[in-house]
Amino acid sequence: QVQLVESGGGLVQPGGSLRLSCQASGTIFGSYAMAWFRQAPGKERDFVVGITWSGLYTKYSDSVKGRFTISRDNAKNTVYLQMNSLKPEDTAVYYCAARVGGILAVPAYEHWGQGTQVTVSS
Repeated sequence: QVQLVESGGGLVQPGGSLRLSCQASGTIFGSYAMAWFRQAPGKERDFVVGITWSGLYTKYSDSVKGRFTISRDNAKNTVYLQMNSLKPEDTAVYYCAARVGGILAVPAYEHWGQGTQVTVSS
């Protein structure tokens, strides 16, 4: 059973930065593609960014390209999301997800974390 636990969310002012982490357990982490999704109140869960098991390939949504960076450390079973130049519209619950295979920009992932709240406000 794969377990994903996100951390690092919080309240930040516009233009600020946050770094989210997703710790995985119960699996061979290196065999999974990982992704971050986010969901604002009353909206669908949207793809933010994904990374292949090797870390060699990434895919970003247009809304975060150039501001967010995904990375992974397979030795630590952890994937990270560095978020810079945050905007109020980035406010959402951020979810970590894992799947066997490649990156998908839709929420068709087998495993999900519980989410961490990110609020961008002055």
